[in-house]
Amino acid sequence: MSVLSGPAATRSSRARRRPRPARARTAVFLKYLSLVLASAVVVTPLVAVLLTSLRTSREMADGGALSAPHDWLNFHNYAVAFTDGHMLRALANTAFILFFSVLGTVLIGSMTAYAVDRFTFRFKKLVLALFLVASLVPSVTTQVATYQIVNALGVMDTRWAPVLLYMGTDIVSVYIFLQFIRSIPVSLDEAARLDGANSFTVYWRIIVPLLKPAVATVVILKGVAVYNDFYIPFLYMPDDDLGTISTSLFRFKGPYGAHWEVVSAGAALVIVPTLLVFLALQRFVYNGFASGATK
Repeated sequence: MSVLSGPAATRSSRARRRPRPARARTAVFLKYLSLVLASAVVVTPLVAVLLTSLRTSREMADGGALSAPHDWLNFHNYAVAFTDGHMLRALANTAFILFFSVLGTVLIGSMTAYAVDRFTFRFKKLVLALFLVASLVPSVTTQVATYQIVNALGVMDTRWAPVLLYMGTDIVSVYIFLQFIRSIPVSLDEAARLDGANSFTVYWRIIVPLLKPAVATVVILKGVAVYNDFYIPFLYMPDDDLGTISTSLFRFKGPYGAHWEVVSAGAALVIVPTLLVFLALQRFVYNGFASGATK
């Protein structure tokens, strides 16, 4: 290993001490400024909800949205929101819908991607094109027909109605699984078939274990979407006993329409679980998208 000495070392030290051009410093400043502004746009509403949930009705009348509460340990609003909003029952209904919806999405999506990638059949490209076209059609335009189908199936006003609707595989899940399956060598399938494995055995024993990053990504994305959805549970489960997290929060609009501190406490109860889950599992989302893009 050579060591710089003499004029070369002098030039190297001068290069290290040379100040950055004004344009480079401006670019760095604007980059961090944009990040700070974007973070403020996201964090400020959450802070406002948290501060409002800890204030009393009198403090709400006297202060603004970002005013600090007098008592930081005032959890009365949370107790009212949890009991009067039936949050425990709503959480149980949401967990039931979430589990079966995500499970169905993972199974149907991975099977669809496996069939499209590994099998040759007529109109393969047409099938993928139809998935894409279906995802581009606004869902509100098909709600009349969807409502009639759900009602004809006899699952209206039950927890299975949103499960069946959520299990309809979206194109995002199919493409995430498809990108990962394309990275799995076909030689593994051929070796398994030489040992007597059929198509389902290859899928279950070889493909699924190698799809763990993609499964984690789809579970998080689909889970957050189902957890936060309001329209489908509100339309297909109008019974108060079948309320989910989102519809239970909406029902505070009645007796607590003007009590924003209670509404904010209910919103905080809805936000905290999904926020904690995402912060704990966010690396799976980033890794899943990065791996699917590079493989």
